[in-house]
Amino acid sequence: MARSEKVASENPVTRQIPSLYAELQQVPDPRQTSGKRHPLAAMLAVACVAMLCGYRSPYAIAGWLDNYGARYLQRFGFTRSRPPAQITWYRVLGRIDYPALEARLAHWAEQVCQALSDLAHLRGIACDGKTLRGSAQQGATDVHLLSAVAHGLGITLGQVAVSDKTNEIGAILELLSMLVVHGGVITTDALLTQVKVAEQVLASQGDYVFIVKENQPTLYADIQLLFAAPPPTPRGQEWPTAESCNSGHGRVEWRHLQATTALNDYLSWPGVRQVFCLRRQVTQHGTTSTETVYGLTSLDPTRASASQLLCLTREHWHCENKSHWVRDVTFDEDRSQLRRGHLPHVMAALRNTTISLLRAAGHTQIASALRYFAAQPQRALALLGLPTGE
Repeated sequence: MARSEKVASENPVTRQIPSLYAELQQVPDPRQTSGKRHPLAAMLAVACVAMLCGYRSPYAIAGWLDNYGARYLQRFGFTRSRPPAQITWYRVLGRIDYPALEARLAHWAEQVCQALSDLAHLRGIACDGKTLRGSAQQGATDVHLLSAVAHGLGITLGQVAVSDKTNEIGAILELLSMLVVHGGVITTDALLTQVKVAEQVLASQGDYVFIVKENQPTLYADIQLLFAAPPPTPRGQEWPTAESCNSGHGRVEWRHLQATTALNDYLSWPGVRQVFCLRRQVTQHGTTSTETVYGLTSLDPTRASASQLLCLTREHWHCENKSHWVRDVTFDEDRSQLRRGHLPHVMAALRNTTISLLRAAGHTQIASALRYFAAQPQRALALLGLPTGE
């Protein structure tokens, strides 16, 4: 176990994390009053705690609560002496107003980020999509989810379902509307490099760093031509550059970024203040590959140097490395066969929240953290803001 993970596991709640349980109490309950036997907030809290202990499905969550019996029911807020039946978990979680749940979780996540973020650095927000493959194979609809993840922290700030009738371009504006974009820097892949996206980010008083590829042919050609044969620049107006080199597990990656303001007056793109060229060279197992990508940003050189742009483009992949990959590998998301109602979406939202809780508490090795909480479930209750009974 790494030193940082060992320290975090010894005292997992040293950071001041806003109460998730208080936020779950604000999620609207779709059930009629006469049909409510178990409080929705209590069920959602159990789901999060069980996931913190490594339980992945509604069936497993029901079993987790059964294992601990009546002594845990009151701590979660249940009013009956017996826990919900297994079928109740599927029925209730599948009926939850998924957008309303995501809105409450987004509100909580933003509070967490405000409590933990370093205000001296640019606040990057990566937007990227992921498909619930197992649910899709079972015929579930709208199972491609577009999420926003805070750079560095790895906390999911929001998520929306992408309709089967559209793509991520049709969902990104909805996602941005649920985020606190003000003061943040939105990073995306080339698919989401769209004029409307840039306009909404700027209207929300945020900034963007976009990758440009052939889906924007004119913009791509202009930037490519500039860096293919850069014109001479007056003295004192050299093009800033930055480099980084990372190695590990037999893989060496070298990155070189060059930025310029030379196209600011030429491009009609909303709010553009710099364009850049990023060259990547990866050597692994004796084989070397190179890639050149282009991009543009609304950040001028006084707010984002070439080194900072290099960091933002690299940390965009935290959405994949710190969220999507963990959901697949640690929580086995792609093999989940859920298809009933909003159940696939709700479970994905709870996985995001579980990972965010662990990241906020300082855990870097998620699988190790799940084993820790499985052995000490009262610590998982404390992480949500629930009484532990200790």
